[in-house]
Amino acid sequence: MKVTTRHQPEIGQVLIKVQDRGGGIAAHELKNIFNPFYSTKGAKGTGLGLAVTQKIIKEHEGKIWVESEPGEGTTFYINLPIKR
Repeated sequence: MKVTTRHQPEIGQVLIKVQDRGGGIAAHELKNIFNPFYSTKGAKGTGLGLAVTQKIIKEHEGKIWVESEPGEGTTFYINLPIKR
């Protein structure tokens, strides 16, 4: 797993990128992964992790999105505003 951050002062945000080289997520599942109780892990997951994460990020006026390619891995992007 690789985590990178980029300060974007010109737009008042920080971008966090979390990348893995795992099995990836199928395209038909991507639209549901932020839904509560939806899990790509079957019985091994509750389906709450990404739903809660998205809610917390939205409460901080941020945004989260994902890109994934089966067999290549997954990248999650988080934009958060910088407040002084």
